[in-house]
Amino acid sequence: MSDTSTPANIDPVELAAQLIRCPSVTPAEAGALDLLQQVLTGLGFRCTRLPFEETGTAPVDNLYARLGTQGPHICFAGHTDVVPVGATDDWQDDPFSGAIRDQALWGRGAADMKGAIAAFVAAAAAHCASQETAGSISFLITGDEEGPSINGTRKMLGWLEEQGEIIDDCVVGEPTNPDVLGDMIKIGRRGSVNGVVTVNGTQGHVAYPHLAENPVPQLVQIMAHLAAATLDDGSDHFQPSNLEITSIDVANQATNVIPAAAEGRFNIRYNDHWDADKISAWIGARLDEAAGPAGYELDLAHTGDCFLTEPGPFVETLSAAVEEVTGRAPTLSTSGGTSDARFIKNITRVVEFGLVGKTMHKVDEHVPVDDIRQLAKIYEKLLDGYFA
Repeated sequence: MSDTSTPANIDPVELAAQLIRCPSVTPAEAGALDLLQQVLTGLGFRCTRLPFEETGTAPVDNLYARLGTQGPHICFAGHTDVVPVGATDDWQDDPFSGAIRDQALWGRGAADMKGAIAAFVAAAAAHCASQETAGSISFLITGDEEGPSINGTRKMLGWLEEQGEIIDDCVVGEPTNPDVLGDMIKIGRRGSVNGVVTVNGTQGHVAYPHLAENPVPQLVQIMAHLAAATLDDGSDHFQPSNLEITSIDVANQATNVIPAAAEGRFNIRYNDHWDADKISAWIGARLDEAAGPAGYELDLAHTGDCFLTEPGPFVETLSAAVEEVTGRAPTLSTSGGTSDARFIKNITRVVEFGLVGKTMHKVDEHVPVDDIRQLAKIYEKLLDGYFA
């Protein structure tokens, strides 16, 4: 296991603590991007603030910072926005104190993902201090990842395309490790689709069912048929696709009324056997098999496509850096939920690697300070290897 000190004048733990002290609950910027811009400008990065808004959504501020003008171009992508803290009385410390005690950094965003952002800033500083970079390093930082993801990364990527910016490889700093640092690199993600099935009937009194048409039994039959299916058995890099029913609702507060409509909701996380069109067609066919004379209405919302970054030199360089610093050979995984990598994969190779995610989004979110410093060393060695 290598030395975990970071030979640069930026302490990733202190920078992470400063970022935590910015209460940047989505969509608030709260000074987090201001702080990053100040630090990165001091390192020679060319910084551009990218505020976006859309009718019916909150405005969001974002930051793009680049050092260098030539390729190869490696980008670090992340988010400074955090989820709400919940009941502050349940926290041992102020959630935005950035307290350092018991060899850990405490506060909302420590794991997800201000610790990783600070680690990459420190890594970039250390790398640039030790050698001349024959290429470009950039930061793509949004304030909208924990929210609707409308005015953040997606719009930033559109701006990059308009500016002619080309990214060759990207690391997203999500907390990918289940138990200890070095466990896992994410090289892809499953696709995700949300569905709403509505069956309409005729409202009436339960004592006179012949004067009504009850939609509930029809909906139950449809949803049971949908859930009983096996989509696939998995693939080389992905676990089997799975469907989960998330709600059955008739919004009926009375015990003596047959409702006029019934609604069921579900989510499918699908692997690389499928794409948005194929999974949509499968859903429609499956519902048709179970639908009765009342029929159904279906509304689908695709929130992310399945993607895979094939193992190659970029993944190998990151894996080698992880193993050199932690002594662990990371598993290459596609498990878990979605992240902004689902958008970034449209323009470049993208992988995810960050801190341990055990406490993310929880009360008393925290990470060991040694993990933050080790992560900075991993990122530094990634940069050294990338530009070797």
